[in-house]
Amino acid sequence: MDYCLEQLKKLCAIDSPSGFTERVAEYLMGELKALGYEPQKTRKGGVVACLGGQGEGLLLMSHVDTLGAVVSSVKRDGRLALSPVGGLRAENCEAENCLVYTRAGKTYSGCFQLENASVHVNDDYGGKKRKFDTMEVVLDEPVKTSEDTRALGIEVGDFVCFDPRTVITESGYIKSRFLDDKLSAAILLAYAKRLKEEGTTPKRRVYLHFTVYEEVGHGASASVPEDVVELLSVDMGCVGGGITCTEREVSICAKDSGGPYDYAVTSALVETARKAGVAYAVDVYPHYGSDAEASLRAGCDARHGLIGPGVYASHGYERAHTEGAENTLKLLWAYTTG
Repeated sequence: MDYCLEQLKKLCAIDSPSGFTERVAEYLMGELKALGYEPQKTRKGGVVACLGGQGEGLLLMSHVDTLGAVVSSVKRDGRLALSPVGGLRAENCEAENCLVYTRAGKTYSGCFQLENASVHVNDDYGGKKRKFDTMEVVLDEPVKTSEDTRALGIEVGDFVCFDPRTVITESGYIKSRFLDDKLSAAILLAYAKRLKEEGTTPKRRVYLHFTVYEEVGHGASASVPEDVVELLSVDMGCVGGGITCTEREVSICAKDSGGPYDYAVTSALVETARKAGVAYAVDVYPHYGSDAEASLRAGCDARHGLIGPGVYASHGYERAHTEGAENTLKLLWAYTTG
């Protein structure tokens, strides 16, 4: 778990909204090689690695792309209008610090604010709806016109990345943007590390796939190894109204907005968790889609399932707990080596 949390901090510190993931993929390549594996980069930019074992293949998937934004226009006063990448919500980013990455390799800081954000001069501050067309990036540069901003090299299409603000409390709570799904990516790295250090061979052939377009819907639509018969997305488990899972458990999803997960796979996961003494919950997610479903929609003929540590306040400033991460790792271990 120490390694898992260390990797989570490092992954969260690498800005990687969908379409801007090269640095995080290179980091994963280096880390997997350091663990003794032979990862490969997919054409789409994801990372695949075989962890060993024989027989029918199991593909474990998590995604390292996150929500973010791109510059949609440079406004007359030099401030920036944004277009969201993935399901980013404008109201969840108000007053958040951010970085703007230019195609020339320069980076500028700023803050995402409501237009006319001073309470003392805005008569409708409280009533104004927070939307992308009412909010803007205020750059930490002395710009007053669009020409000033463009002179810095900032243009339409440049990526804007929000501060994750990663914190791990003494009580074990993990707070950060983008725990969806960098927490699960860290869990898979920890799983791979334990296999190597203990010299354990999975009871079937196991692959990892760190995808990079999940937040826009097509992360795992390609690059599934030919011998894979089962897909297991390791993504965030939902915590909220009508859900039984908390941040301290591993969530096993029976159905999401895309439909039910494979009954036999879900049943096997539940039985494995029960026998291994893992704290778990089974839930239905009303607004959710996964990499496993992206693979099936692309024509992959395989069984599919979904698990993950419980995460509260999804697509905002999210919260999980070390116990939920540990229970997810325990379930993965029991499911693949028990």
